[in-house]
Amino acid sequence: MIQPDPSPERIALLLGLALFFGLGFEEMNAQGGPWRPGGIRTFPLLAGLGALLFLVEPAHALAFCAGLLVLGACLIVYYQRHLGEKDAEGRPNVTLALPFCNLLAYTIGPTCLIAPPWLPVAVVVSTMALLIERQQLHRFAWKLPSAEIITAGKFLVLTGIVMPLLPDHPVVAFTTITPRQIWLAVVAICSLSYASYLLQRYVVKTGGGLWIAVLGGLYSSTATTVALARGAVGTPAQARLARTSIVLATAIMYPRLLAVIGVFNPALALKIGPILLGLCLAALALALLLHRGGDGSGAAIQQDTPPPPRNPLEFNAAMVFAALYVAVSLVSSWVGGRYGSAGVQWLAAIVGFTDIDPFVLSLAQGGSGALSASTASTAILIAIASNNLLKAIYALVFAGVHASVGAAVALLGLAFAGLAVALLV
Repeated sequence: MIQPDPSPERIALLLGLALFFGLGFEEMNAQGGPWRPGGIRTFPLLAGLGALLFLVEPAHALAFCAGLLVLGACLIVYYQRHLGEKDAEGRPNVTLALPFCNLLAYTIGPTCLIAPPWLPVAVVVSTMALLIERQQLHRFAWKLPSAEIITAGKFLVLTGIVMPLLPDHPVVAFTTITPRQIWLAVVAICSLSYASYLLQRYVVKTGGGLWIAVLGGLYSSTATTVALARGAVGTPAQARLARTSIVLATAIMYPRLLAVIGVFNPALALKIGPILLGLCLAALALALLLHRGGDGSGAAIQQDTPPPPRNPLEFNAAMVFAALYVAVSLVSSWVGGRYGSAGVQWLAAIVGFTDIDPFVLSLAQGGSGALSASTASTAILIAIASNNLLKAIYALVFAGVHASVGAAVALLGLAFAGLAVALLV
C-alpha cells in the first residue's frame, strides 16, 4: 500500500494547484450567465476534502470513494437540470467539462499526497491548457481532414498493439535484426517525419521562407532539395533563397540522423556526434554565406514553394520504408560477412544515392554484423557524403547551373569534407 505523505510541502502543493485551477476555471467562465459550480473557493475545498477523506482510511479509500459518489450525484443533478438550457447561439449551455473539472479538483487532494509532485502539476497545467485553448482546439478539429485522423489511428494501433506482439529475436540466420527492431525503426523515422509534416501543413504556410528548409530537412533533405531546386526560377531573390534553403535543409539532416542514431546506439552516437555536429555547423555557415551573398532584398519565395510532403504515417509509406530497411539490412549483413568493413564502406557509397535512413538505422542496430564504432561511423559518413553528391546533382539538374551553382558547390564541399573526416576516423 502506498502511504500518503501529509507533509507541509504536499499540503502547500495541494492548495496552490487547487487555487490555480479554480482561478483558471473562473477566468474561463467570466463571460457571465448562470451560476456554475466550481471556482477559486470551491476547488480548494474539494481538494482539501478529498485529501482528508483519503487520510481517514487510505488502505481501501472507502471514505474517499463515498465522497466521490456524493459529489458525482450532485453534479449529475446539476447537469440534468441545465441540460435543456440554450445559449445565445442555440447550443446547450452546459458541458461535460464542468463536472469533470469538479471531479478533477476533488482528486487533486489524494494525488498530491501519494504521487510524485510532477504528476498533479502536469495534470492541472494540461487541463488548464485544454480549457483555455478550447476554441482553437475546436477550430483545429473542424479543419483537420478525417483521412489524417484515420491514418494516425491506424499508426497508433500498429505501434501499441502490433509492435509488442512482434518477436524480439532474429528470424533469419544471417542477420541479427529482429522484427521488433524493424518496426521500431519504422516508428522512429515516421514519427520524426510526421512531426515535420504537421508543422509544414498546419503551422508554416506557403511562403514560409527558410522555415520550409528547416522542416524539410527534418522530413527528407533529398526530397526538399528537389522541390526547392524546381522552385529556384524567377527573380534573383527567389534563386538566392532557394540556394540557401537547399544547404540549410542539408544542415538539418545531420542532427536529425544523430538523433536517430542516439535512440538505437548511444555509443555510436557519442563516437560520430561531434563529427556530425561539426558538419552541421559548416553547412549552417555556408547557408549564411549564400544568404548574405545576394542582393539583400530579403524577398521570400511566394510561388513554387514546395507543397507539404506526403503523410509519412500512411500505411503504404510505412510498409515501403520497412521493406527498404529489411532489404538494406540483409544486404549489409551479407556484404559485411563476405567482404568485411571495406565491403560495407563501398555499399555505403552506393546507398547514398538512394535513401540513407534505412542504411544508417541498420548500422545503428547492428544489422551489418559486428562492426566497430569506428567502422560504422566511417560507413555513415561515406553514405552522407554520397547523398550530398546526389543532392548537388539534383540541384544542378532541376535548377540549372546559373541558379544553383552556389548550393551545388556547398554540397560538394560538405561531401568532400565528410569523406576526408571518414578517412581519418
